[in-house]
Amino acid sequence: MATSSIRLDEKLVEKASIMGKALNRTTPKQIEHWAKIGEIMEDNPDLPYEFVRQAIISQAEKEAGKLESYSFG
Repeated sequence: MATSSIRLDEKLVEKASIMGKALNRTTPKQIEHWAKIGEIMEDNPDLPYEFVRQAIISQAEKEAGKLESYSFG
């Protein structure tokens, strides 16, 4: 994964640091998380935040091999 340096507002970085600590993420990973949510929300403006949040969690569960089969009826 390529990385690059960018300038960010100090208040944004400070808030990301606090939230990251609370959610066991590094500051850069917290900012990446917010960017990911923002991108999804802009691409899908009709979706509620909770749906997007659950979709991100579901994707992580899939990647971790933690999904179970569901049989209808």
